[in-house]
Amino acid sequence: MMLFWLSTLILVAIASLFIVTPIFKKKINNDNQLRDELNKAFYQDRLAELEVETQEGLVENPQELIAELKQSLLDDIPSQSEPVRTSIISTKALLASSIILMIAISYGFYSRYGAYPQVKRWQEVSAQLPELSKKLMAPSPDGVELTDQEMNDLTLALRTRLHYQPDDATGWLLLGRIGMANRDMQTAIGATKKAYELNSQDSGIQLGYAQALMLSNDEWDQNQARSLLLTLAQAEFVDLRVFSLLAFDAFESGHYASAIHYWQQMQQMIGPNDARYDMLARSIESAQRNMSVNTDTALSVKVTIHLADHVKVPENGVLIVSVHSADGAPIPIAAGRYPLNSFPMTVVLNDTDSMLQGSQLSDLERLIIRARLDSDGNVATREDDWFGESAEGGLGDHIDVIIDTPFL
Repeated sequence: MMLFWLSTLILVAIASLFIVTPIFKKKINNDNQLRDELNKAFYQDRLAELEVETQEGLVENPQELIAELKQSLLDDIPSQSEPVRTSIISTKALLASSIILMIAISYGFYSRYGAYPQVKRWQEVSAQLPELSKKLMAPSPDGVELTDQEMNDLTLALRTRLHYQPDDATGWLLLGRIGMANRDMQTAIGATKKAYELNSQDSGIQLGYAQALMLSNDEWDQNQARSLLLTLAQAEFVDLRVFSLLAFDAFESGHYASAIHYWQQMQQMIGPNDARYDMLARSIESAQRNMSVNTDTALSVKVTIHLADHVKVPENGVLIVSVHSADGAPIPIAAGRYPLNSFPMTVVLNDTDSMLQGSQLSDLERLIIRARLDSDGNVATREDDWFGESAEGGLGDHIDVIIDTPFL
């Protein structure tokens, strides 16, 4: 707050200059000087007139008139001793009263219409940023977490810090996590995106950005989140939350085999002694039941993908399986995107994987399957990608696809 009050004093001092300067500035044309100059000008004009009148014979005694003119000029000279002293005293009084009045009005108006309580609160909250951040990242053992007011305070303090330090990627990530906790998707996605732009190689920032994008209703955001998560899943050390997000997304999308795979990976990471192990087992059972229901019907197609011996599996790639009409139309009726596991890999596609509005996988009588081994997860690029296509088949069939051709 010291800086705030110092700033107000500086502003008051600047405003005082606008009062002091005009008062102490010497006036070039004051009243006495102006009157003297006018009298002198009048005297010279009158002398010229008398000279003309004398030459014309209109004046009999010009010297007497000139003497009278000089005497009237002397009589008009004012006494300057006492008025000057009075002027100095009145100037000081005017100056003091003006400054006092200005200060009183300034601070009076601010106290009435200003935002001093809010400014004080803002300064206090900003000073509490380290304490609130520590509490958010490491909740107390007794389960006490941040209250709604503390979350609002932390958001305000973070925004203040990021205003002065916009290149703080960790701060942007923390703001994004607060946005997710408050279900503020605009803040969550915007802040984590900023963190990702500042440091796209940090795995923690990649995960935070993917988490925010997963909560978006936009399909492009969700696809970008999947791409980030699949990249993180290929790392040597994988955060448990990566598999958790991938499993939840796969389950919600109807890709039950992939969801089971991720949950099994999580079980291996935490071990049977962890309390979450049984919860994961129940999730696996639920996915298996749903998968069993879908595969028992004749409205799905089961696909097994094989790799030719000369095809090398990329480190950060994905598998894209698409269903097309039997005439080989390029636009798929249904498609699925899967992480790269061991091959041969089997997946099941049904109506939940349909991509065209008004067209369902179950509407096809005959179909073909295309499988693409994408090396970088970006379907717009083709470098180092491989491709395979099946023979014609139908719903309920078990179709094999061999990936053996460069995707040109």
